[in-house]
Amino acid sequence: MTTPLAAGPRPRLWTPQHVLVTRSAQEHPHTAEILRRCEAAGVDDVELLRGDRITGLRGGSERETYARAKATLAVVTSPASARKLDPIPPSADWRVDLARGCPAHCQYCYLAGSLTGPPVTRVFGDLEEILAGLDAYVGHGTITSTSAARAGEGTTFEASCYTDPLGIEHVTGSLSAAIRHVGTHDFGGPVQLRATTKFADVDGLLGLPHGGRTRLRFSLGPESVTGRFEGGTDSVSARIAALARMARAGWPVGVTIAPIMPVGDWRAAYSDLLARVAAALEGIEDLDLTAECITHRFTPGSKETLESWYPRTRLEMDPEQRRTKRGKFGAVKHVYPDDVMADLRAHVTAELADHLPVARVLYWT
Repeated sequence: MTTPLAAGPRPRLWTPQHVLVTRSAQEHPHTAEILRRCEAAGVDDVELLRGDRITGLRGGSERETYARAKATLAVVTSPASARKLDPIPPSADWRVDLARGCPAHCQYCYLAGSLTGPPVTRVFGDLEEILAGLDAYVGHGTITSTSAARAGEGTTFEASCYTDPLGIEHVTGSLSAAIRHVGTHDFGGPVQLRATTKFADVDGLLGLPHGGRTRLRFSLGPESVTGRFEGGTDSVSARIAALARMARAGWPVGVTIAPIMPVGDWRAAYSDLLARVAAALEGIEDLDLTAECITHRFTPGSKETLESWYPRTRLEMDPEQRRTKRGKFGAVKHVYPDDVMADLRAHVTAELADHLPVARVLYWT
């Protein structure tokens, strides 16, 4: 019998200063749950809008606009594009959005080039309709469902492409509702809900009827990266402790090593990080653990947005130091040169094999 780990650092709970609720969102039952949670969290600035436009977010400067948007939760209904699911390689068959936007302050933010306007967090009040639409996609995936190595996961749904669902769970309850639905609903075929987080407040999730169908992955990096380029997130130590709590409670779990960067003595830093994860997971029987590896990259659009949000950032985003990678439709990404990428991959994957041999490495990108 293993001895449970001592409680980790206290999780960070994001509480918005302002909550805006569109007219259409007010008609949905899940909106009432969001407002109940906001009231319990002590939010007293709640505005029920007469229309569906979100206004009043812009300040006198870019910095003021950013600060106000990051302190605001907008409860809206999902656009048609959110209900028509898209593939999301290499992570999952389908992207299902519970919200768009994130309260954290990551200087490398992957959302920066994808979301337009002030970076407000928009949570979808019509969650029941979003979840009801999943049935039509079961058995029709082409990313993980058709992979010989990952077909056992069934049809996979990624819930954290445009948000950190655990980071806002305290005031939304959307992740719990999704886990409960996926864990108990008869889909007529195997499914898995996937979510990634930089937060650690898992208390409200542990007792949910997940049925082994939800995998929560914790985004981890050495403090040389997270301490320099992340803000408003839980510490890496807290995330590792939360990972271990969920694994010990019988959940499928994962580590997302991201963003992988050659910063400082990076070899020692990533070795130490994975050793800490291994120590936290030691002795867990039937551990179901995956690993995903994501190197730092940026687009011209995200670079422009991030430099406006964080004008004093020291994050390297120099296209001259990168290799240009073009997507299927000509989209440009700036990734590490081949020699740097190969060096990063060789070291990190070797350390994963050494410290976490039970982990299934799903992809490197």
